[in-house]
Amino acid sequence: MTSNTRVVVIGAGLAGVRLARRLGELGTPVTLVGEEEHRPYNRVLLAEVLAGRYSPDVIALPTPAELVRGRVTGIDREVRAVHLADGSKIAYDTLVLATGSNPVLPPLRGLFTENHELPVGVHAFRTMDDCLGLSEAVRPGVRAVVIGGGLLGVSAARALARRGAQVVLAQQAERLMEHQLDPTASELVRRHLKDLGVEIHTECRVRDVRCVGGVVRSVEMADGYALDADLVVVACGVHPRVGMAQDAGLAVHKGVLVDDELRTSDPHIRAIGDCVQHAGTVYGLAAPALEQAEVLAESLAGDANARYTGTRSLTRLTLAGEGFFDLAAFGETEPRPGDDVVQLADATRGTYRKVVVRDDRLVGGVLVGELGTVGALARAWEGAEPLPDNGPLLHLLTNDGGS
Repeated sequence: MTSNTRVVVIGAGLAGVRLARRLGELGTPVTLVGEEEHRPYNRVLLAEVLAGRYSPDVIALPTPAELVRGRVTGIDREVRAVHLADGSKIAYDTLVLATGSNPVLPPLRGLFTENHELPVGVHAFRTMDDCLGLSEAVRPGVRAVVIGGGLLGVSAARALARRGAQVVLAQQAERLMEHQLDPTASELVRRHLKDLGVEIHTECRVRDVRCVGGVVRSVEMADGYALDADLVVVACGVHPRVGMAQDAGLAVHKGVLVDDELRTSDPHIRAIGDCVQHAGTVYGLAAPALEQAEVLAESLAGDANARYTGTRSLTRLTLAGEGFFDLAAFGETEPRPGDDVVQLADATRGTYRKVVVRDDRLVGGVLVGELGTVGALARAWEGAEPLPDNGPLLHLLTNDGGS
């Protein structure tokens, strides 16, 4: 790629900023377009801002030299230009979509006003504006209901509890973080939240958000039980933000379809991050997004061999401060028949470690508390190499210097 090639990246999140920085280091100039008024930031750490541990400045990302603030209204693939809401347009030779994801807002009665806006007191938890709005609304004693008990819901509930709110977490599944954790680890998360004063309801479906005069007052369950609420946080996951790609006529399934070179159905448009579907997988996690950005930077800078072949992603949740809590989960945490399982639990210290081995290979694990072992175990899992015969698993599980 020649040095005067125009690369335009839509999206100033983790993936877009990493790509712009790497391309800058490799001598390829980039125009980064971001619609948020805030400096680019690390979305992974928003819960720490909400909890009051970090200011927004602390989680800001190094801003590339050419950052255009504005909302993209369309892509003209024929003339290769991006149109912005202010009427301006930016020409490109290569366009990169790093549009991220949107929060899932379930079809609950009362969740939207007649103007299709969230009522006063109801918040998504995806952007810095969401976080700052919640921070302004939360105060000691406020009654907060968090809808959703996945990674985001757990993080939001803990942050609100740290700020002194009376928090109720409503989870439709039978346990917290059921997609990442086995029952034992999930119970430790539940215990941690309860110790912070969070009231937890599992296997319950929210039916209604009740408002008076456009202000939230309660959340009603399917069984008729009502939870008083001054504040409601909807944390029901995310879905790829693909509207712009669809409008441009690109191939989209769950996410924007890309190949191993992160090309879309248009050879002049690439895509990375949460908006992407690669080899049937939508990741929605930071690690794959950053890896895709690194691969694409090398490809756009001229490396003809740069390929993205997928990410074996690890879920990590660190809840710092008072009542420190750390967990990691990777691969298959539930064994199949014939698998070997090694478990170590220490109720006094609140630690739990479990790994699943199949055909002498580490296929998954879940770790809670004092995670010095996570680095070594993750490397053994990512490598997918046969484990040595001298019984290293117990050593890996008990060695706290492995990370």
